[in-house]
Amino acid sequence: MYLVGAGPGDPGLLTARALELIATADVVLYDRLIPASALTGARADAELIYVGKEGGGPSMPQGQIDQALLDHARAGRTVVRLKGGDPFVFGRGGEEAEALRGAGIAVEIVPGVTAGVAAPAYAGIPVTHREAASAVAFITGHEDPAKPESSLDWSALASFPGTLVVYMGVRQLGAIAERLLASGRASDEPAAVIERGTLSDQRVVTGTLETIAARAAAEAVRAPAIAVLGSVVALRERLQWFERLPLAGLTVAVTRARAQASALAEALRSLGAAVVEAPAIRIVPIDGPAPELERYDLVCLTSPNGVRLLFERLASAGRDARALAGRRVAAIGPGTAAALRGHGVIADIVPERFVAEGLVEALLDVPVAHALIARATEARDVLPEALRARGASVDVLALYETVAEPLSESERAAARAANYVTFTSSSTVRFFFDAVGPAPLEGARLVSIGPVTSGALRERGLEPDVEASRHDIDGLLEALVADAATSRS
Repeated sequence: MYLVGAGPGDPGLLTARALELIATADVVLYDRLIPASALTGARADAELIYVGKEGGGPSMPQGQIDQALLDHARAGRTVVRLKGGDPFVFGRGGEEAEALRGAGIAVEIVPGVTAGVAAPAYAGIPVTHREAASAVAFITGHEDPAKPESSLDWSALASFPGTLVVYMGVRQLGAIAERLLASGRASDEPAAVIERGTLSDQRVVTGTLETIAARAAAEAVRAPAIAVLGSVVALRERLQWFERLPLAGLTVAVTRARAQASALAEALRSLGAAVVEAPAIRIVPIDGPAPELERYDLVCLTSPNGVRLLFERLASAGRDARALAGRRVAAIGPGTAAALRGHGVIADIVPERFVAEGLVEALLDVPVAHALIARATEARDVLPEALRARGASVDVLALYETVAEPLSESERAAARAANYVTFTSSSTVRFFFDAVGPAPLEGARLVSIGPVTSGALRERGLEPDVEASRHDIDGLLEALVADAATSRS
């Protein structure tokens, strides 16, 4: 049995141990405020049970959660109780651990990054500072309602010589400020409220102890939020960084296949964007024998998927990269070349333009007698036709096909509301708009990886707002960032 902290919201703050346990669990009981992508690494056959609580909303009683943990653990299952933040910091993890240990069940505690430290850090507020605060106190703004009176010593907190960090205190912020002021804490002390800290739509409202409740109310700040009281808040003016990321506050939809989406999504999040994963396509391998590569003097790979599946076929025949020895290897772009390097193969030819026409140009001075092109079934015939026109014998090896991936209603709605929708192939265009329908998106800007993908958009009567000048993922990211900067200027 594992009590696991999932961190404050940014999926990059999940610990390695948390990811490891999620990947091996039979059952995951998870809270409302865990990172949206925290469960993507769970096994396909794992049972995922939502047990989240929301202030003022429907919630599963704690006793029922405890009983569910006991039932699954007693059944011999590997159970992960996944809690937002840190399970032992205002997360009722201690109570759950007591219930489990009292029933004779062993528990491992996996700490998580707590919001009281992470949210201020993402707002540019250090909770301690040698010159501003040598101590920090974490307090809850939502004590057990069954208590006859508050157990907090407001007089002591008012005189506390350091930073006060208040969890779950949005609705009680006015009362908290009044108690501190009445107990003698300085009215002009800097204060901040951080809504949805560490997430791309993080908001920070600042003021003083005297004004912060009114400021937060005027800005309609809602939970989850953390309040920070103390002189360290003044450091935000110099130290804020998250809101200055190039894609901060923007939502970007990623339409490529789920298995390939993670790298692009991670890069977008590192730039500050909220990512909507709306995988419109799925890669389906085609069964077949390993090709006899010795027959060819040129082997062309047109995608990282093609590289992966070619080597899977070779491995099934007990062969490896040595099968390519003595052959020229051409990759359509840097992504495909990188996939080859992962198998110990350095591409001999990588064109300057990462499209089939670019590869045709790069091969003009290369003698070719017998060529193998490993690709998707639906790929364009530009390359094989050009090589045959030169007199070469060309075999096309279809390693996979691209099919539609059904999108849920929530995925379609989220993609429609995004600021940008990215397309990395003509198939993502075709299947995405088949899924969402012909109605225009709600103000989203369309980002194309290159001219072929842009052509697919135009066939739909849509003009790309952004086209990458370098037709790979890095080029797409550069173009998107440049467009966002122009739009904001």
